[in-house]
Amino acid sequence: MGLVPAGPVTTRLVALGSRVAAHSQRWLTPCFGSGARVVKDCVMPITPLSYAHVRLTVTDIARSRAFYDDVFGLPVAFEVPVDADDATKEQLGFLFGGVIYAMGGSLFGLRPVATDRFDEDRVGLDHVCFAVAGLADIEAMIALLDERGHPHSGIKDLGVGYILEFRDPDNIALELFAAKAA
Repeated sequence: MGLVPAGPVTTRLVALGSRVAAHSQRWLTPCFGSGARVVKDCVMPITPLSYAHVRLTVTDIARSRAFYDDVFGLPVAFEVPVDADDATKEQLGFLFGGVIYAMGGSLFGLRPVATDRFDEDRVGLDHVCFAVAGLADIEAMIALLDERGHPHSGIKDLGVGYILEFRDPDNIALELFAAKAA
């Protein structure tokens, strides 16, 4: 088995001999071989810190924006302005006519190119779960969903926290999660 080529994310490792933990062996073997004792550069797996963004593919951007604006009220981070010139439209072409919202330290987007409805039993997304500060936020969302006529699961107690399940206009499964106070 050959070395993984050194790239921008490399770590200098020293062969650990037979004392390598079993769970680490699968990462060290491609770099060192079995029982190698030489120092080599090796690309190691990277542990992500969080999601930078999530973007959902939707069928009707006006309908989806009305829903997400109504239930979450997130500020818009990126959208093509109505009066945008050609250069701006080209620069924001990655939006595909959609919108990207700011959500804490990450982004949440809607991309309007779908021609079918969501089904969590197909390969891909199962659901999106949004963290909220506490149970009061979930209770407030229930009141809002009830007022707007959007069905939901009611509060479910998971032991470590509470969830509320509901769906967007494309049937995309959404949840709110509030951890229980420690």
